[in-house]
Amino acid sequence: MVRSDARENRARILEAAREALAEDVGASMNQVARRAGVGAGTLYRNFPTREALLLAVYQDEVDRILGTVPVLLAAHPPLEALRHWTLDLVEAMRRKHGLGDALSPGAHQAITERTYGPVVAAIAELLDAGKGDGSIRADADPADFLQLSGALWRAAPDRSPRMLGLVLDGLRAR
Repeated sequence: MVRSDARENRARILEAAREALAEDVGASMNQVARRAGVGAGTLYRNFPTREALLLAVYQDEVDRILGTVPVLLAAHPPLEALRHWTLDLVEAMRRKHGLGDALSPGAHQAITERTYGPVVAAIAELLDAGKGDGSIRADADPADFLQLSGALWRAAPDRSPRMLGLVLDGLRAR
């Protein structure tokens, strides 16, 4: 069992790393430790390499996004929930892409493999809610939607919402 102070340190490190990397993708481990208010030993006990830290930041972000599905479905109709959720995912993908050179090709592949199934399952939950209320067409496929939404993070940020609108219009049940 992990002690509460160790969990708190890990959470502080991840938050500090997220903030530091948003400002400078080249932020050092020492900068992250200082920002988190922990010693280098604590940082390296939790994340032995910079790549391990980057992967944990990305995984934490994906976990956060996955956790928003029930909240969004409780607050919005399915298509609107899918819109909010997808825009959040697109921003996370942009940040992951921004890490680019900091991750090895093997690490990119590992995180993609680890997150693909849960992301497709979250999309399926959102699509199924819309199929259930009749707002989303019955043949909507979560893997197809993920592939289409992959183009959104590559587009200029001001174009993504409009492009997503086109994709969502194609999902509407007629």
